[in-house]
Amino acid sequence: MIPGVIDASLLKSARARLTAALAPPTRRYRPLLVDADVAGWIDDTRAERLARFRDVFIVRETAVAFDRCLADEATRSSAINHVTVTLHREGALSAWRNERYDVGPALGAAPWFRLERAAARYFGVHTWAAHVNGLTPRAGATRMWLARRSHGKAIDPGKLDNLVGGGAASGLSVAETLIKEAWEEAGIPAPLASQAERREQVEIRCEQRNGLQWESVIAHDLALPSDFSPVNQDGEVDEFRLMAFSEVARLLNCAAGEDQMTLDAALVALACLDRIVAADSLRPSALRRRT
Repeated sequence: MIPGVIDASLLKSARARLTAALAPPTRRYRPLLVDADVAGWIDDTRAERLARFRDVFIVRETAVAFDRCLADEATRSSAINHVTVTLHREGALSAWRNERYDVGPALGAAPWFRLERAAARYFGVHTWAAHVNGLTPRAGATRMWLARRSHGKAIDPGKLDNLVGGGAASGLSVAETLIKEAWEEAGIPAPLASQAERREQVEIRCEQRNGLQWESVIAHDLALPSDFSPVNQDGEVDEFRLMAFSEVARLLNCAAGEDQMTLDAALVALACLDRIVAADSLRPSALRRRT
């Protein structure tokens, strides 16, 4: 399939915009420590609020640590759950998900504690996610599916997103997360979703309204049949759009308005377009054009 013409200047400007969005935080953040390990990053305002939970945290000028009596995953998880419930009642968190993240040294490693998803950015913990560029051949060219997030979503409502994307909940691997989210968000059956090709790992650490987003996004490409049309299953997608790559490149430059993409989705889509441009430049026809 012919990928279609992608304006390199649009990719360059999109890359510059996204790099600026990923600039180091301007506020001061204190590490959230489990023994000597950094589990998250908390700004001063939130650290001062956590100082009131004296039976859970030791808050110092340079760091926030768990009380010494909370010495294992079970006690830490129970204690921080009490804290997050209180913060939720005070309106300090995004919408409650009733879903936990494992917070630990790596995805799949034994967690230091488990944390309600709504509090992930409040505590600035490291999370992992699986995203999928859905690619479909139509009218002689490959195109990319984008999804519009429901306007009822707690995070980035109404923004454009990759066809599939979701955080790895407690106990789930990247592959299991991908299959789960592929069905819930786009109605992609597991046998097809499992054919997704793992690509880059995109790193995000930036300030957000609800805290610090510290996330590793595992990008995938999935070739979909020409007659495939996504069907949302969980009510979290308002619409799907099948876009030419040139149009996706334009959208990557939208910093506001209804065509704005989420930061993580934009990074994943840009990486895909970069790969396509690089591959196209190596085609014999492209080499002939340059010689």
